[in-house]
Amino acid sequence: MKKALISLSILALLASCTDSAQEKLFSYGTEFKVEMFSGGKLVKQWISTGKVLSEKGSNGYYFKDKATGHLVEVDGDIVITPYDSKSEVLYQQNNDFYGK
Repeated sequence: MKKALISLSILALLASCTDSAQEKLFSYGTEFKVEMFSGGKLVKQWISTGKVLSEKGSNGYYFKDKATGHLVEVDGDIVITPYDSKSEVLYQQNNDFYGK
């Protein structure tokens, strides 16, 4: 009975969360592309090994860089998107083809 009540409580909590809150909760282990812009131009990008977290009381983010294994902390004009290596290859091929 106790397990059923706990399960029901968890389901009720998840049902009350927005799609974005659920995605944020279950995105652990997902790689993300983190892009830094300055003056509207891409100046640096990374692939995280997992979730990108935000600093409390700050506009900064931190994550572990997949290429170096180092902790990276950034702030400023940052775009964070889920990373899919297959989609990235197709995106690069299209940009190369169209001269972007």
